[in-house]
Amino acid sequence: MDLELSEEQRLIVDTTRRFVRDEIVPLEADLDPDASELDPGDHARLVAMTKQMGFYGLDIPPEYDGPDIDIVTRTLMAIEMAQHRAGLYAPCYGVFGGAGLAQLFEANDDQKQRYLFPTLRGEKHGFFGLTEPSGGSDPARAIQTTAVKDGDDWVVNGAKIFISGGDRSDYGIIFARTDAAKGRGGITCFIVDSGTPGFHVRRVVHTLRSTHYATELQFEDMRVPARNVLGEVNGGFAIANDRLSRQRIPYAAGCIGVAVKAQEMAIAYANQRETFGDRLASRQAIQWMIVDNEIDIRTSRWLTLAAAGKANRGEPFRTEAAMAKLVSSEAGGRVVDRAMQIHGGYGMTKDLPLERWYREIRIRRIGEGPSEVQRLIMARDLLGGSFH
Repeated sequence: MDLELSEEQRLIVDTTRRFVRDEIVPLEADLDPDASELDPGDHARLVAMTKQMGFYGLDIPPEYDGPDIDIVTRTLMAIEMAQHRAGLYAPCYGVFGGAGLAQLFEANDDQKQRYLFPTLRGEKHGFFGLTEPSGGSDPARAIQTTAVKDGDDWVVNGAKIFISGGDRSDYGIIFARTDAAKGRGGITCFIVDSGTPGFHVRRVVHTLRSTHYATELQFEDMRVPARNVLGEVNGGFAIANDRLSRQRIPYAAGCIGVAVKAQEMAIAYANQRETFGDRLASRQAIQWMIVDNEIDIRTSRWLTLAAAGKANRGEPFRTEAAMAKLVSSEAGGRVVDRAMQIHGGYGMTKDLPLERWYREIRIRRIGEGPSEVQRLIMARDLLGGSFH
């Protein structure tokens, strides 16, 4: 595979890099170190810039007026967009826009009118509700939320946890068991309005993420009209699984971006910091850490671009996406940890972004499927079997 960037890709990467360097990083000097949002005026100004650049609405397909950017180029952009303090979970503070809930592109015309198009216009916001208190690594078996048909409605009972935006969204996509005898073949996806009777936000769940929290939701005899079934009845697992596999590629790219910036900081500091009469960069222990960082970064980058390349060509990419996510999340954590060690006491302070990355990148080994599940996915593909 040719890993050299095309001229168009190089131009897009350079433009994105300059945007982060010249527009995003300077604003962070005046923000709280844990901030995840920009001042509304700055946000509006930068959105206007990304629209002018033709990059607004990343991940929106061209047929819905999104930019015509292939997944390899999108992955390269994601690496650049993560290279600032809030970049791991708020890349460029959202000024490049996004597709929202990508599953809605598969919705029927009525559902698109009521949910997809208002979301693309910024009039509505949705949440993704899959994980339950009973477990998240194996959603096909862990889902205990049930939906029972009653006339023209489905009656939903159950709970979801670690749901981002569950308390401030207009609607959400949830998965419920509609046929207990069919396992993963008995799960249905529903579009649920947050104001529906029986929809409850039970509590806020604080995590390692800066200024961010998730929610626990509960559904009590919540009636959902049949026209809000997304896709086919009992076909919900395929909708969830496709989203999880494809999302792992930009998820991995974000880990790489943070690692790249941490490595740059470590090299710069090692070259200017002196101890015992010589620069840190002269110490073999530091040199080996820098080299190990570079190996981790390059391995992660190559694996992630390989996954993006297969997805872009329409080839099966589940194993490659799982490998990219696994390697990038674990390697990124090691790179940030070494960079903190090289910076010594300064690495522990909020003066630098390292401590925030250290906290937040730890989540990446769990989010979008933990490392152990990625290994299970690859084992199933490599060995040609399904294990229980």
